[in-house]
Amino acid sequence: MQLTYSPYQLELKHPFTIAKFSRTSTPLILLQIEHEGYIGYGEASMVPYMGESHQTAAEYLSRVDVSQFRYPFDFDAIIQYLDSIAPGNPATKAAIDIALHDLEGKLKQQPCWELLGSDPAKMPVTSYTVGIDTPEVLVEKVKQGDGCRVIKVKLGRGSDKELINTIRSVTGLPLYVDANQGWTDLHESLDMTHWLHEQGVILIEQPMAKTDPDSNAWLTERSPIPIIGDEAVQRFPDVDKAKGVYSGINVKLMKSAGMHEAHRMIKRAGKLGLKVLIGCMSETSCATLAAAALAPQCDWADLDGPLLVSNNPFKMPRFMDGKWVLNDEPGLGLEA
Repeated sequence: MQLTYSPYQLELKHPFTIAKFSRTSTPLILLQIEHEGYIGYGEASMVPYMGESHQTAAEYLSRVDVSQFRYPFDFDAIIQYLDSIAPGNPATKAAIDIALHDLEGKLKQQPCWELLGSDPAKMPVTSYTVGIDTPEVLVEKVKQGDGCRVIKVKLGRGSDKELINTIRSVTGLPLYVDANQGWTDLHESLDMTHWLHEQGVILIEQPMAKTDPDSNAWLTERSPIPIIGDEAVQRFPDVDKAKGVYSGINVKLMKSAGMHEAHRMIKRAGKLGLKVLIGCMSETSCATLAAAALAPQCDWADLDGPLLVSNNPFKMPRFMDGKWVLNDEPGLGLEA
């Protein structure tokens, strides 16, 4: 078994601005694991707030012993091994996990969605994200999301109503909103949830600081819209902590260290009565197809990575009626 990787800089079509920072590109690691003539593909998308970089990924991967990965793969043992090397590094661990799932599907001649027990007929629509921007650019971004059935709006910089009103001037589509911990006043936040409800908003992600569960719980109890924990929910142990604080959780492969733990988080959330939004970072078709394999097991999807970038190194997966279409190819179904 052989592991190889290369750094990649994923360029965004527009500057991506949220409550606390803005960027125009995202560093990636594109990874391959080869075994018995088959190649599994993986990806690490290392957005700034997670603390990973090309350098940290290279340092971590230099310590990975691929002889630990014996087929048939024991993914519980694999994630324990990866965590034992060093804490953190969830995106780099996700790249390995995704590649091994792709490889397993090819070795078994089965698509990943089938191995994970998903039903393609239950694929939810995916939202199309527009970052904070001027009204003119916001309108242009919304137009570029033609073909999507839901728009996701970034909030949290004091101009929330103006942003929503601008978007409502050009589309009546349902909205998801993400404040990225940008709200600070409880009563203003509660008033905003009621106003957003009137504007056709379906859910609100991480309105208040991830370190303030009491405020998030207070808002969740009173909000007419489901409140979803995102930055507060990273790995599997965080799912239980979300109970009583949020209405649901946002699962992202780049937070959960890959598909295996994401699947566990989805199942655990269901047992706890929590809704699940499966989300993404800035990603290529590789990580998007990995998350799409789990999306039919979730309530909502925000898997718009390939729609927002200009240099996706892989073929765009099939997208129809606002949904990603899972194919029957072995593994992820990824095309170069």
